[in-house]
Amino acid sequence: MIVQISNLQKSFKDVKAVDDISFSVKEGELFAFLGVNGAGKSTTINIISGILNKDSGKVIICGEDIDKNISKIKNSIGIVFQNSVLDKKLSGYKNLKSRAALYGIFGADFKNRLQEISDLLDLKDIIKKPLNKLSGGQKRRIDIARALIHNPKLLILDEPTRGIDVGAKYEIYTIMQSLAAEGKAIIMISSEMPELLGMSDRVMVMSDGHLAGILDKEQADQVEVMRLATAYL
Repeated sequence: MIVQISNLQKSFKDVKAVDDISFSVKEGELFAFLGVNGAGKSTTINIISGILNKDSGKVIICGEDIDKNISKIKNSIGIVFQNSVLDKKLSGYKNLKSRAALYGIFGADFKNRLQEISDLLDLKDIIKKPLNKLSGGQKRRIDIARALIHNPKLLILDEPTRGIDVGAKYEIYTIMQSLAAEGKAIIMISSEMPELLGMSDRVMVMSDGHLAGILDKEQADQVEVMRLATAYL
């Protein structure tokens, strides 16, 4: 199991952002994470990735307890943030080279890893271009490449298809399915239900800090997800 969460809780003063939730994500699974703004999705992901400290509960990532080995866990996770964190002054290539260096990936190792990612994400024609010359979908592919450069076991994507056209959305969803087929655990946070419901192995719905339910592919129709999402309103 790549992600194991038990009885996770996090409050901000009097607000329970995450209220006693438990779930798991296995290797090779494409796991959708749905909920309205304020449901607790981002807080949960920020705890998993070590950005926020939890109040209580157990978080195990790739077999490591987050309370005991956060540095190793961070090396096992790649994150694609909702808002791009690419350096706009650099080309995609230089962004990726800089990111790889943080993980000790240099020289031939970087060249080989870059080739693998370029083939997967079809970056050959865009990687050397200035970021301001790229479309929204092309920039998003560079963002994904940045998150994958160190070959993480868990990839987390926060609203990865927001603001890009339908064709680019389809490309990203296809890429995520390919990565899951290779054995990576994928968590996609999104409010774009029709597309995400059709491609995910399981869908977790949060509402008002609570875990409203986890549905498998056969159960996860839009009506049922909406029912769960309003369960705590």
